[in-house]
Formats: sequence, C-alpha cells, structure tokens
Amino acid sequence: MKINLLGLTLAELQALCAEEGFPRFAAKQLCDWLYKKRVDNIDAMTNLSKVQRASLDEIACIGREYPVRCQVSKDGTKKYLFPIRNSEFGTQNYVEAVYIPEDDRATLCVSCQVGCKMSCRFCVTGQQGFHGNLSAGDILNQLFSIPEFENLTNIVFMGMGEPMDNLAAVLAATQVLTSDWGLGWSPKRITVSTVGIIPGLKRFLDESQCHLAVSLHNPVPQERLAMMPVQKAFPLNEVLALLRKYDWSGQRRLSFEYTMFRGENDDLAHAQKLVEALKGLDCRVNLIRFHESPEAPFKTSMPTSIANFQNYLNRNGVICTLRASRGQDIDAACGLLAGKE
Repeated sequence: MKINLLGLTLAELQALCAEEGFPRFAAKQLCDWLYKKRVDNIDAMTNLSKVQRASLDEIACIGREYPVRCQVSKDGTKKYLFPIRNSEFGTQNYVEAVYIPEDDRATLCVSCQVGCKMSCRFCVTGQQGFHGNLSAGDILNQLFSIPEFENLTNIVFMGMGEPMDNLAAVLAATQVLTSDWGLGWSPKRITVSTVGIIPGLKRFLDESQCHLAVSLHNPVPQERLAMMPVQKAFPLNEVLALLRKYDWSGQRRLSFEYTMFRGENDDLAHAQKLVEALKGLDCRVNLIRFHESPEAPFKTSMPTSIANFQNYLNRNGVICTLRASRGQDIDAACGLLAGKE
C-alpha cells in the first residue's frame, strides 16, 4: 500500500526523503506543494526532478479524496460526505464534515473517527458504534478538498468521533495547520472538543495551544452517567480538577458545551450546580438546543427554560451564550452526523 503524503509532518517527510535518497531540502519542497499549493498529484511537484517524482510515485500518493456528496441547508450550511479508504479496519467507510458560513467567519466542523466509542445517548454518531480512526491526512483532507477552503477562518473538531481517543492523529493535523511549514494558522483558529478522556486531555493540554471545548451536558454525576458512559471512567470532578491546573487567562480558551434537554438538565437547580462546579475557572458555557432524532430518547428544552438558564449563569459570573442551530434540515447540526452513504 502506498504512503499517503497528506498529513505527514516536516520531520516525517525528512525521514521519508532520507530513506529514498532525496536531498534533505526536498522535505520542505514537499511541504510547500502539499500544504501551501495543495496539489492533488505528485506530478504537479515540478521543482522535483522527473526521476524523483517517478521514484516518489512508486511508494506514495497525495492521499486526497474529494467528497462524494454535498447537501446544502436552507441556512447556507453545507454537509460534505467523504469516503475513507484507509481506515484501520480496511473497509469502505464515510465521514461527514460541515461547512458553516457566517457574516464575518467561516467554520468547518471536522470528524476524527468513523463512528465513536463514547456511546452518548443523545448523539446519533455515538449510537452507530466505532468503525475506525482517521489518519491526520484523512482529517486534513476534509479541509483541503472542499471548494470553500480559501474562505475558512476556523476549524472545530466537533464532528464524528472523540478527538482524545485519536489524539496522535489530531495533534499531527493541528501541527500541520499551525506550523510555518504547513498552513501557519494561529492555534486560536482551532477548537478541539472532548467528553473528558483524562489521559488524552492531559497530553493535549501539555502539547497544544488550541482552544478546548468540554462536553459537559449535566453537572449532576449520576444524571451525567445516565447520558454519558464516559462519566464512569473519567468523572467530571476529576476532569475539572485537571483543568484547574492550567492557566486559562491567556490566548487559549476553555469552553463547556451544554446541550439542553427538556426536563432533564434545564432547570435552575441544574444551573446552580453548574455555576458551583465551574467556580473559579476562567471559561464560558455554550448552550446548545438539542436536535431531536429517532435514535435519542430526549426532547428539546422550551425557549423559556433556555433563556432562564442562560440568564442565571450570566448573572452569577459564568459567561453563557446560546449557539445558533445550523443545518438541522440536512442533519448537519450538533449530534446528528452519521456518515451515511
């Protein structure tokens, strides 16, 4: 099987060039073609000799895969379906990425796994099981292979999968995005989400300056456990204890995602417990309207409940915003991605 060049770091490309007998500077040339010029075939790398290109073509390919489907929402959101041919299970799979245009920004929500192991009861992705990890190249391909690439201002790792469960690939992808030899983006343009897998979370906090979003959804331990099985292995109080060891007053931002479920977590008693749990943390809370689906046994909170909850948090020192729902009519909103062909 050929090596996919997309997703390789400068160090990995230097090792590949050394193995093939290429000059050391060829690795930077490859970076330039892959990440700045974004070519999709080796023959386009014209400052490599024909012999070098032929040699490289024997063992490697770019690794670009264009989407096989694009659905467009009435609000302008676009959902792209990508084939994943090199997933670790060796079968044909698909993942989805969501392009969200706004007046002053354009965000791409990317996937990092085919399916998910976390089995959160409210998430369609979690209900379909786990089918494989994406490589760094698979992740980056979701950016590089959409026609709106030049418009992108932000990337969020909030699509299919749990980023801390595939952290090596996520970190490699963010390294390409933020390094001078890659895209040279500021880490402030990237947000990585997690349900709170502590070993991966600690490594992420130590090795990355990207923003972090923690899926919280319920401050009551037993109620959170009923929604999110990860609570048993990595309780919320331990996740919060780890987060308190880091400085959040600088460039890196900490946020908590809180989906509103009618009669489950949307009253003022839960709001009070949430304020208590987050006390002393420099953070914000993003409220999310639950997007109902046949796979999940929950209902969307009433608008008055959401407004009361948001107002209580803001009055009590926790910055709280309500995230706009985008792309619900094409199953592109939070928790609805399924990668169905």
